Amino acid sequence: MAVSPLPQWFEGSEYTHKVATCVMKYGPISRITLAQILGLSQGAVSRITSDLIYAGVIEETPMSSGKAGKLPKGFVQKENAERRGRPQTGLRIIENARSFVGMKINATHISAVAVNAIGQIITGCHDLEIEDTSPQAVVALIKQLTIDCSDEAEMAGWPKPCAVGISLGGHIVDNAVVTFAPFMHWSQPVELSAMVREATGLPTGIYNDIDSLVVDACMFGSGVGLGSFAVLTFGAGVGYSLTVNGELVSCPDKSYGLVGHILVDPDGPRCVSGHKGCAQCLSDNSIAAEYSQIIGHPASFDDFARDARTNKPQATNLVNRTCFRLGTMVATIANLAMPDKIMIAGESSFIAKFGIDDLRNGINMYRHSQAAPVDFEIPDHDWALWAKAAAAQAIRQYVG
Repeated sequence: MAVSPLPQWFEGSEYTHKVATCVMKYGPISRITLAQILGLSQGAVSRITSDLIYAGVIEETPMSSGKAGKLPKGFVQKENAERRGRPQTGLRIIENARSFVGMKINATHISAVAVNAIGQIITGCHDLEIEDTSPQAVVALIKQLTIDCSDEAEMAGWPKPCAVGISLGGHIVDNAVVTFAPFMHWSQPVELSAMVREATGLPTGIYNDIDSLVVDACMFGSGVGLGSFAVLTFGAGVGYSLTVNGELVSCPDKSYGLVGHILVDPDGPRCVSGHKGCAQCLSDNSIAAEYSQIIGHPASFDDFARDARTNKPQATNLVNRTCFRLGTMVATIANLAMPDKIMIAGESSFIAKFGIDDLRNGINMYRHSQAAPVDFEIPDHDWALWAKAAAAQAIRQYVG
């Protein structure tokens, strides 16, 4: 088993860390509910939570009716006769106990924020352009962004960040070594975690960006408590990740963009690999090429986006076609992985909001009429939220 590049926040048994993680996801939460979720005795939970309070990880808080956090889907709390009628005390993570820096490396820039111990952004979003994609130049930018975020967090009264989480599109081994980063054009494995730690003095975890989004959602967002949750992204590329009971479904090949080559339109354009109508037609470059063909002259993706926002007929037609293809992809994920919810994200996800009816039509075309409606969401795109998601990965390792 690989050694994590991040230290753990506190010492303790496996169940100590499970309790802390449970409090982080579901807090404020009572000790009785914790015991029932984790299958532990109330005595064991009391001992563990006392240790975590002493360690400065969690704190007690009055928990009035309606103020409890989310609970796992399908969980039915057993009534405790001894506690009936008594005001309950909740447990929650101390939000100002730690802070973290999260970063998202894109093809052209790096975005960075600092977050507190419960994944809330506590600084502005700092952004630097990438002019040189060499690992050394990228690490220099990361160092500067770490300083900027740390200084702002400390000036606002937050503790100095204790770790850095960095996400990028590609394949990462042991949350430390980047072996494939198509947008960075790195030809050899890059020991990015070690390089950043040497430059910043902070332990650093490196993560796939799509995995980070789904982890963040399952720890701090709309995926909390769900049995399974998926993220589908499209923009510069097409990405997908899945969790079951809050844990990433992982395999060695998952970071190579395999989902981008699933058929979504037999009459669609060919991708660079020669596949006709695969999900790569949802990527910006493919959309720009298809739009250029429609209007009869070269056009960029930004040209298409501008025309789509102003309801130019040719752009609207391509929006509708793209959204139907997207709906086909969503239906495929829903049919095979059967997640409780799907997040549609990415820098080009705004297209989905323009053609929501065609998106639903694409889903319904490939779903059984008696199957449950697919629950999906389309959050507004914000690079700060992608950076926050990288920090969520670091928090997850730091606590778990």
